[in-house]
Amino acid sequence: MQAAGDSDEQAALLPPVDVVEDAGGITLYADLPGVPKENLSLHLEHDRLTIEGRVALDIPQDMQSNFAEVRLSRYRRVFALSKELDGEQTDAELKNGVLKLHIPKAQHAQPRKIAISVA
Repeated sequence: MQAAGDSDEQAALLPPVDVVEDAGGITLYADLPGVPKENLSLHLEHDRLTIEGRVALDIPQDMQSNFAEVRLSRYRRVFALSKELDGEQTDAELKNGVLKLHIPKAQHAQPRKIAISVA
């Protein structure tokens, strides 16, 4: 899996992402602080995974920000997926601002044990 180019012109933050691979597939952890489930979008199309999220901050109407280190309220990251992964079986969970996405290996890419017969 590798990060792919972005064709969307709208400015967005790149969320930090950790990818862990094991024999069964990959698990991706993306930090998306302030993004509620209803503002999170995951798309898988033509071996490209797109993660998009909008931050939902409750700022009182009578308050005005004098300083902000981060002015963008949108996250976006695009990955090219290996043909060895089965995107149809992807599981996603959002908890405490961290997206956990598990993509298993396709059946043909899974390690398997070969039985030995005695002749």
